[in-house]
Amino acid sequence: MTTKTVASEVTNDQLVSELWARDVRFILGKKPDHPPTLPPFDLIVALAENPETRLQLSLIPLFLCHPEFSQYAVEVSIILDPATRLLLECFYTAAVWIERKYLSQNNLPDLFSAKLGLSPGDDPAINLSALSIRQKELSGSSINWLATYQHAADVWYKDLDPHVEQVYRLVLQQRTKV
Repeated sequence: MTTKTVASEVTNDQLVSELWARDVRFILGKKPDHPPTLPPFDLIVALAENPETRLQLSLIPLFLCHPEFSQYAVEVSIILDPATRLLLECFYTAAVWIERKYLSQNNLPDLFSAKLGLSPGDDPAINLSALSIRQKELSGSSINWLATYQHAADVWYKDLDPHVEQVYRLVLQQRTKV
């Protein structure tokens, strides 16, 4: 399937179901009675190319919950049109800094900062702010990207109480070892 074919053949409801099947509860939905059906590569393409912002934004929690999907990010970005590529690269990079800000972990490798013209430092909050400014410059959009990233982080993080966060960290450690 080509990239446009994948995105056009998957409905929004199917995308939400795919996210829930992977325990990404960013968008209101429910866990399906079947395992995920889309390969990670196709899911990332379909989310990035989707015209609905909520589905595009779900890329951030997808990468946070599944850092192993980082292996597809560069390959997917290559096949996307320039505007969609920028969105994917910025949302992926936002996930990198959100992970480091909230979980103090480095499961997501920083794949795109240099390409985006960023020189990140040690403070993830400052890195997120710099990313938002850069995304605004590169996209020509007046969107408040920092608030957009923060919204994704808040929705993703709100259900992580201390016990769940500890379990989440252990799950991430196991996923990255595989």
